[in-house]
Amino acid sequence: MAEPVTLERRATRAAAWSGAGGIALRMGSFLVGIVLVRLLAPEDFGVYAIALTVQAILMAVADLGLSADLIRSEDPMRIAPTVATLGLVSGGLLTVIVFVWSGQIAELLGSPAASQAIAVLSVTLLLGGATVVPYALLQRRFQQRELFFVFLTDFIVSTTVTLVLIGLGWGVLALAVGRVSAQIVSTVMQFAFARVLPRFGVDRSVVRPVLAFGLPIAAANLLSWALLNADNVILARAVGATALGYYVLAFNISNWPMSALSSVVRSISLPYFSRAGSATDAVSTVTALAWALALPAGGVLAVLSAPVIAVVYGERWLPAAPVLAALGVYGALRVVFDVFAGFLYAKGRSRPVLWIQIVWLVTIVAAVLGGAMMFGIAGAGWAHVLVAAVVILPAYLFALTRAGTALRPVLREAVWPTVAGVAAMAVAFVVHLFFTEPLPSLLVGGGAALVTYAAVGGPWLLTRMRRTRAAASA
Repeated sequence: MAEPVTLERRATRAAAWSGAGGIALRMGSFLVGIVLVRLLAPEDFGVYAIALTVQAILMAVADLGLSADLIRSEDPMRIAPTVATLGLVSGGLLTVIVFVWSGQIAELLGSPAASQAIAVLSVTLLLGGATVVPYALLQRRFQQRELFFVFLTDFIVSTTVTLVLIGLGWGVLALAVGRVSAQIVSTVMQFAFARVLPRFGVDRSVVRPVLAFGLPIAAANLLSWALLNADNVILARAVGATALGYYVLAFNISNWPMSALSSVVRSISLPYFSRAGSATDAVSTVTALAWALALPAGGVLAVLSAPVIAVVYGERWLPAAPVLAALGVYGALRVVFDVFAGFLYAKGRSRPVLWIQIVWLVTIVAAVLGGAMMFGIAGAGWAHVLVAAVVILPAYLFALTRAGTALRPVLREAVWPTVAGVAAMAVAFVVHLFFTEPLPSLLVGGGAALVTYAAVGGPWLLTRMRRTRAAASA
């Protein structure tokens, strides 16, 4: 008789599919990104970034947080028709509004050339609202394998359509049409894998509790996306689409190592902190390990920003190098902030995190605007570092003390990773000055940084990881 599949095994299997799929799709996106930036001009890249920013922010609220309620519901099929109706109405209204006002939105953001792409991408809001039910059911059933194939097909269709249309001379519009084409296909696949048909209706007894639960989530999603995209909106007005294209490229590069590290941190921090006995020891350990990986990755990327961009994307994108130098450092700090947020969530202190996000959004808007006006896109990049170091880091440290964490051990544990990371950055900087060609500069400078970090910080890192595994086993 077959052994029953427990909830834990299903969740573990789903996590494995999710992790493997995420890595594969990131690698694919990275390779396609190299091709696209060599085919498109920086101005085209910036125009599409503006259109995609509008779509991303509205997509965050298109389902009104309804999918989360369906995932947690004890009787999902009873509320599914109401959820489907609310999602379709929400997505449809947003589509009509954005389509009709696409020209005005583009003008407001300082890029009239983005109007057509914004109008085309508005269709994705309707499709997103229509798939609330099948997507939530797939998540609820831990069908991450099926979702992986949905995302893979989406990626293949989007890439194929985009490259074909770029070859036909469609320019920026090719990216928008490719995105819509892929989402149409993925919409059909989600309904097929979830084994449901579109069903609509309104149960008045369901509407109020569903919206009461979902709207705060939609608001939180909107805040998060606003924080991630506020700089794009500001720079579109302040410096124009061409400079924004360079900035977006630098931001995407800085996310290469940090998105991988952050996903690992988010996946282990909450369960680890929930079970850890001493708050101070737990925060000290995880922060030190995260910082030991994030600082050299972000720091060396910052030091070698020019050869990285020249080798991977071509020398015409070198104006993005000063921005990448700043965002590499900023990315390392973001990983540590993910650790702090995970600890506060584990201790049931979500409100301080919300307030920190609000403060972050307000200060980053002012800082990016001021930095861009004085120093261009490089000033906008260093504005992120300034706000993170001067405002957000002290805010999180204060929240940790209120949650019962002693700061001195946390800071003491971070000293040696900082020494090793700074040493690796210094060596990479000095070595790469001896080369005029970008490829040897990147290879030799990066290799020297790796050797230096292994020599200075390797013994500490191995010892700390062994202690952590032993403590976790105990």
